[in-house]
Amino acid sequence: MLILGISAFYHDSAAALLKDGVLLAAAQEERFSRRKHDPSFPRRAIEWCLESSGTRAAEIDHVVYYEKPFLKFERLLETYLAFAPRGFRSFAMAMPVWLREKLFLRRMLDDELRQIDPHCDWNGRMRFSEHHLSHAASAFYPSPFSEAAVLTLDGVGEWTTTSLAVGHGNRLEILREMHFPHSLGLLYSAFTYHAGFKVNSGEYKLMGLAPYGEPRYADLIRERLIDIKDDGSFRLNLEYFDYCTGLTMTNEAFDGLFGAARRSPEQPLTALQMDMAASVQRVTEDVLLRMTREIARGTGQRKLCLAGGVALNCVANGRILRDGHFDEIWIQPAAGDAGGAVGAALALHYLQLGAPRPVAERDGMQGSYLGPEYGQAENEARLWAAGASFEVLDDDTLFDRCADDISAGLAIGWFQGRAEFGPRALGNRSIIADPRSPAMQSQLNRKVKFRESFRPFAPAILEEDCEHWFDLKTASPYMLLVAPVAEKQQKRTPGGPEATGLDRLGEVRSTVPAVTHVDYSARVQTVSRETNPRFHRLLRSFKARTGCPLLINTSFNVRGEPPVLTPEDAFACFMGTDLDRLVVGNCYLEKSSQPAGLLRRTSDDFEDD
Repeated sequence: MLILGISAFYHDSAAALLKDGVLLAAAQEERFSRRKHDPSFPRRAIEWCLESSGTRAAEIDHVVYYEKPFLKFERLLETYLAFAPRGFRSFAMAMPVWLREKLFLRRMLDDELRQIDPHCDWNGRMRFSEHHLSHAASAFYPSPFSEAAVLTLDGVGEWTTTSLAVGHGNRLEILREMHFPHSLGLLYSAFTYHAGFKVNSGEYKLMGLAPYGEPRYADLIRERLIDIKDDGSFRLNLEYFDYCTGLTMTNEAFDGLFGAARRSPEQPLTALQMDMAASVQRVTEDVLLRMTREIARGTGQRKLCLAGGVALNCVANGRILRDGHFDEIWIQPAAGDAGGAVGAALALHYLQLGAPRPVAERDGMQGSYLGPEYGQAENEARLWAAGASFEVLDDDTLFDRCADDISAGLAIGWFQGRAEFGPRALGNRSIIADPRSPAMQSQLNRKVKFRESFRPFAPAILEEDCEHWFDLKTASPYMLLVAPVAEKQQKRTPGGPEATGLDRLGEVRSTVPAVTHVDYSARVQTVSRETNPRFHRLLRSFKARTGCPLLINTSFNVRGEPPVLTPEDAFACFMGTDLDRLVVGNCYLEKSSQPAGLLRRTSDDFEDD
């Protein structure tokens, strides 16, 4: 049974191919188009899924889209009627698009799929899931749990903003839902917008900014913006938000509440944005802790699965785990809309077709290494065609040399195996550097990533060494849990006045300062030999030289660019930044050996993210 899952037309379009319940391939359209968060129909992602698996279009049994457009259209109409005549401008702008395209999505999907194969009966094979059911299926079915509670949270699907389900075997039952306009995701996005960051993109910036501030507005948010019940359910005060009727997230009343208008992206960050970020992060964690405690009590489950955009809030995920009401939690690595393609296919396979469900020892996402890969011969051919100069090294020489380079303070573009599916670089399309360097965070942000100085970097650590370095007693393969740095690794300066705000950036807080955030925490990725043997070997080689079993791991891209996909993408990024070395398979490139005419600066090639 072959099922093609599709998410498209809002943000993070993607395709996934499922064969008898096993994921053969999954990829986001942005990786091919080089347009970050690309919402367009994922034609290239679908074509790659078919080609890489040797599948002909005629062999596809079902095509399933990740949500139901008529329900979303119903929400648009009912929201307008509820708030009329306010919001007519946004309604008038949205309606032609809906009438022309999204309302007739089946026909639009059929037209797009016919460009892939005009002879295939796509329309007869088409099915539709629901948005939060797709999220829930993406969380439960690939998890290593035979039964679990399943919580999904995001901005909004058709109507649903939050759902609770329980999974048993191949069954998944939705127990409760919260509906638009009451949304924890939209509350967080409102603060993202007011801080001058992009909605559906900059929320992780707000999360990274939060530790620099104080949650001085948390009580004000609880008193004026959100009414939180003991069980975590809530209602938003819509007087302060404009997302129901306008073209912005917040309004003048919101500005007045905090005494400032929205920050322009060009303006410097101030204590206000830091404190607002800290405050909404605190409230978000409060809601999620109340919610998950009630879920544990009400369902009796000791395992929890998470998906939806809010599940990418790894700080909150760490709090939920440490709260102790669940023994284990598993988070879908592509928790946002991209993962809806996977979930839609899985929901059809198990819920509609009734297939039996095996449970993987680790999980069914295969480390999230589900995207394109290139063999050594192809790597060499593509690099030669791009004008690169390189050596081809055997494995022993390659890993020794890279470990020496990193310990000498060099930054490496690391390109191996299958590309990751989801927003995180997990060791196959990564930039790697030494976490022991106090200057490395600033250097990478300024000279390589071309992004804000406060943005933290994550550590990738040998799974077997994690507990010696972080207060984390479980695997974290997808970089979706924040944990405190182990006390024995911390460095705290006694006495003296404490720095505030971004002045805290220069502090050395641990033996691995480049991956230790200002609150002595880190977003941890544990690396296992079974899931990624080459990345595991690189970590072991670095540990053998330094005694340190972890490395900085950040996505191989610059600000506003999707992670690199091809050897050509990797070489272009290498030549446009201050990366010192590039490794593509067994090809080893030094910057000083490259043709001077190919050097360029990519800092302005992409829009700000």
